[in-house]
Amino acid sequence: MASKQILVVDDEVGIRELLSEILFDEGYQVHLAENAAQARAFRNEREPDLVLLDIWMPETDGVALLKEWVEHDLLTMPVVMMSGHGTIETAVEATRIGAVDFLEKPIALQKLLSTIAKAIKEGAPKLQAPNEQPPVQKIELDVGGQMQQFSLSLDLPLREAREHFDAVYFEYHLQKEAGNVSRVAEKVGLERTHLYRKLKQLGIRFARKGGEDDTQ
Repeated sequence: MASKQILVVDDEVGIRELLSEILFDEGYQVHLAENAAQARAFRNEREPDLVLLDIWMPETDGVALLKEWVEHDLLTMPVVMMSGHGTIETAVEATRIGAVDFLEKPIALQKLLSTIAKAIKEGAPKLQAPNEQPPVQKIELDVGGQMQQFSLSLDLPLREAREHFDAVYFEYHLQKEAGNVSRVAEKVGLERTHLYRKLKQLGIRFARKGGEDDTQ
């Protein structure tokens, strides 16, 4: 079986040489790039089994290159970010974009090898679909006789997310109970006066007793 190919991208020659020696001794084929331009050129010609990508590099940094690969559908291999000035924020940003892991320099040998083995075994990152916000749950409900598809993005502030859900939730139950607010109140476990106020607050049209239409 052919050995796995690893692309090491780092502007420090000492780091490149050290990683090259370690990985070669472990049976990997190692390719070196000292900047984003060389890494870009390599990726345009072939697909390595894994990339070790330094964050802080001149001109184009590692995070910018990672974003570029995502935008051009070239992030088809696992990428492990490296940094000598690592922060939680940087690690979170890199993994949000598509990196599978983050190593802080100086890198311990066992940590390096175990991270590489795990990343190669698990393969390329699973990215969200184009134009879809992470983490998104899609719900389909029959409201007003038409299928409406909407997102409850977990990135929204809690109040906005709840209001968005509440509106569809109550419209669904109003439709199901043919507009009978009393039955909806009983169904959802709310006192009827409170439900009236909630519907008006959400701007949902409903009929009071006697057929009078009410709205906010």
